Amino acid sequence: MERDIIIKPILSEKSYESIKDKKYSFVVAKDANKTEIKLEVERRFDVQVEKVNTMNCHGKLKRMGRSQGYTSDYKKAIVTLKKDSKGIKFFESLQ
Repeated sequence: MERDIIIKPILSEKSYESIKDKKYSFVVAKDANKTEIKLEVERRFDVQVEKVNTMNCHGKLKRMGRSQGYTSDYKKAIVTLKKDSKGIKFFESLQ
């Protein structure tokens, strides 16, 4: 049984600024570790990963009228590529 490790890219102003330093942000599976994330990025995008930083992000409180609730928690990974590695084409086309 194969599971998705990389769920989606994070497209924000902060992540756009870090693209020039070869740092890319992704929402990943909550139970994925750094080694699994590194191998998946290298396999999927054909690049060389230098390091992976992860963080658990808690959902924000949202309200609609009187009712309120929290958005889903997620895990965020910031992947840094090696200096001699090529960039990820998906992110390069956004600049």
